[in-house]
Amino acid sequence: MNRDTRTPGIVILALFFVFGTLASGLAALMLLLPGTPLDVLWHLNLHAREGFLTLGRWAVLLMLTVCFVCAAAAVGLWLGRRWGFWTAIVILTVNLVADTISSLFLQDWRTLIGLPIAGLMIAYLLKKRTIFIS
Repeated sequence: MNRDTRTPGIVILALFFVFGTLASGLAALMLLLPGTPLDVLWHLNLHAREGFLTLGRWAVLLMLTVCFVCAAAAVGLWLGRRWGFWTAIVILTVNLVADTISSLFLQDWRTLIGLPIAGLMIAYLLKKRTIFIS
């Protein structure tokens, strides 16, 4: 995919996954280095910090995995590769399922906002699937 065929929507989705890469990488760093000035960022989501602490060192591996997969989706979408398309679809689907489970079983109603957003992103990618090459 070149600059002329890359749609604004694909650019936005690629940047969305860049943000996911940075956020998950920062979370992994904060979990690896507790007690640093970065800890103030946990105030943005104290519930996440508590959840990560219960996972112990597995939380770092989880966040590094999310970081890598988001980076792969961002690069793949930017380059217009089919593997980037499928990586993005899988990430968004997993997020959609997780938000659904979170809202139903944990009664975390804030996660409901993610359902239409992820659904619209998936729908957009499916609509544009023909622009992705092998």
